[in-house]
Amino acid sequence: MKLKLRVWRQKNSTDRGRLAEYNVDNISEHMSFLEMLDVVNESLAGQGIEPIAFDSDCREGICGMCSLVINGIPHGPERGTATCQLHMRKFKDGETITIEPWRAKAFPPVKDLTVDRSAFDRIIQAGGFVSVNTGSAPDANATLIGKNIAETVMDAAACIGCGACVAACKNASAMLFVAAKVSHLALLPQGEVEKKARVENMVARMDAEKFGNCTNQSECQAVCPKEISVEFIARMNREYFKASLSPKSEIKGED
Repeated sequence: MKLKLRVWRQKNSTDRGRLAEYNVDNISEHMSFLEMLDVVNESLAGQGIEPIAFDSDCREGICGMCSLVINGIPHGPERGTATCQLHMRKFKDGETITIEPWRAKAFPPVKDLTVDRSAFDRIIQAGGFVSVNTGSAPDANATLIGKNIAETVMDAAACIGCGACVAACKNASAMLFVAAKVSHLALLPQGEVEKKARVENMVARMDAEKFGNCTNQSECQAVCPKEISVEFIARMNREYFKASLSPKSEIKGED
């Protein structure tokens, strides 16, 4: 395959950045998108041009690092697929492909196609965990959980924290990410004790990180590589409303 790439190049967070054009050849349709970028980088390095900086890790659609906007769509044209699992057969020979980073105030640029997504880490630190001391691993059936609840929890827990929801939203909202984390723990008996404090703390941290508000247009669900439903946003809103009506002592777990 022959391709024309328009790639966002930005030296650092203070550089204005620009789209650079590269013509590439001999790209196999069986390559993944990131493998294609590896080939391009080898060619650039051979020409004395600095390689394109982009994030990747597992390359199995699990870690969420492969955050690229491809032709205006986070993770590219194939639904339910992370960039690392997107293959070049989804593109046409001779096609022009524009590659950009996530664009959101809460995700400041680092270099080229990489952005700082530590805002998500701080949201998790605010409450995306269970703080009880569980000791050694209990038997599988020691705590019985209904099948429907278990399946819903697994749907929410599938979130890989990639940030595609933020990149797709016109408001740069992180509601789908936060809702998935809040819902998956709130539905489990292990997370029941502190679920009110969790939702208040995580939403407060999300707002402090300058993510926008949700306006219910579902772009986040459309581009999520794990196809997490916006129903979890409704669930989180209900959890937040109930927490706001509770006495502060109850939310904080005080006597």
